[in-house]
Amino acid sequence: MSDHAHTRADVRLRPVAEADLEAFFEQEQDPEATRRSRFPARPRGRFMTHWATRILGDDTVLVRTVDVDGAPAGHIVAWWDGEGETRRRFVGYWLGRPYWGRGIGTVALALFLREERVRPLHADPFAGNTASVRLLERHGFRPAGTVRHGDDVHTLLVLDEEPLLDEPPTRE
Repeated sequence: MSDHAHTRADVRLRPVAEADLEAFFEQEQDPEATRRSRFPARPRGRFMTHWATRILGDDTVLVRTVDVDGAPAGHIVAWWDGEGETRRRFVGYWLGRPYWGRGIGTVALALFLREERVRPLHADPFAGNTASVRLLERHGFRPAGTVRHGDDVHTLLVLDEEPLLDEPPTRE
């Protein structure tokens, strides 16, 4: 484990600032992150249009910047998917690689789940991204099957009740 893994970081959630989008775009371009998530990087124009219209331009979407020591480390977002009886609320997140393995996702998700009160809340991480699946399970999400996105199998997880963690955990 690297030395910085034990460094205490100040993790906060805040509204997304326009300047954050450049950091989010760069984070999405990381080949290792796209491999682990099975979410393909988008060209700049498509990325910025998606954020302007589908995320920041949709008042049903809750999105926050994960701020670590004053820097945009990534984002967490909740959105509605589907229509009628199949309509579900989903949560997703993306952290830049320098912030992996430091407990930042654990703290950020705990903070986000206090703000995002819709239950049930779903997530569908790539099944091979065991760190993401474990993170969600630690917060009370339970397996509810699998879904396919293209050729990839994703684990469908659902949070039916309040999260298990009352306080953001401290890292050892």
